Amino acid sequence: MTDREPVEARDLDIYGAGELAWESVRDALVAALPKMETAAFLGTVRPDGRPHSAGIGPQWRDGDIFFVSGPGTRKSRNLAANPACTLSIRTPTGDVVLEGTAERVTDPAVLEPVAAGYREGGWPARVDGDAFTAPFSAQSAGPPPWHVYRFTFRTVVALSTVEPFGATRWSFET
Repeated sequence: MTDREPVEARDLDIYGAGELAWESVRDALVAALPKMETAAFLGTVRPDGRPHSAGIGPQWRDGDIFFVSGPGTRKSRNLAANPACTLSIRTPTGDVVLEGTAERVTDPAVLEPVAAGYREGGWPARVDGDAFTAPFSAQSAGPPPWHVYRFTFRTVVALSTVEPFGATRWSFET
């Protein structure tokens, strides 16, 4: 997929800084997501309606956001029951919250470039069937194989923590 453009933007800044440029926020996400030190949290909904949050290592690849999760983890079980989720990311220029859905990816033509992106970032992931394996993963990931998910955002809210500051919400077509 290629980078999507917002269909609507709303300035949320109460101090008059003006609407943030989507391109600047997107570029900050693209730069931040391959880095393991970037704080990123996936919010899902448990079957009983309670929220769940888990740290993940997402990557932006060709306009899509991907992440990995063990099939037995709470986040994977939550996504199997309800694909609606959020992704909260701290970038060097501000905080970004993306709302959308996540679905599992099994296509080898998609999996291999995503695995290559993780290898470039220092995690030696490789495609094994319709999932990833590696000699190690996060302590909470469970044993391999790990499923790969594509996160599709519908709404993005950004709060800039650097000049020119500001806050904006964008809506995207799905």
